[in-house]
Amino acid sequence: MMINKICYGLLALSFVASFWFLHPVWAWFLMVNVLTFFIYGADKFAARRSWQRVPEKTLLAFGLVGGWPGGLAAQQLFRHKTQKQPFKRWFVGSVVVNVAVLVGVVYGMGYWWG
Repeated sequence: MMINKICYGLLALSFVASFWFLHPVWAWFLMVNVLTFFIYGADKFAARRSWQRVPEKTLLAFGLVGGWPGGLAAQQLFRHKTQKQPFKRWFVGSVVVNVAVLVGVVYGMGYWWG
């Protein structure tokens, strides 16, 4: 599946590119969210034209590695993947996992109370 390879290739490229910035974590977060947003848009475009689609597992994987805000914004803007219940449940689960990990990291690093 060529579209899937392209998506993961762009994800890997974003990961490597994030290390070229002063704050690699913030750079990664920004890049993965922009990439996720555009992949949702491309999938909606492909759905309208009956072209090859981005697999749901790929969309969920992008959300799981930190791109869920971009995915959420794209879902609302493009009205894409907002009603499909199994996808929606898995997407919300990925958001919960991301927030839990973020809270755990922030708490573990001692930033919670200063």
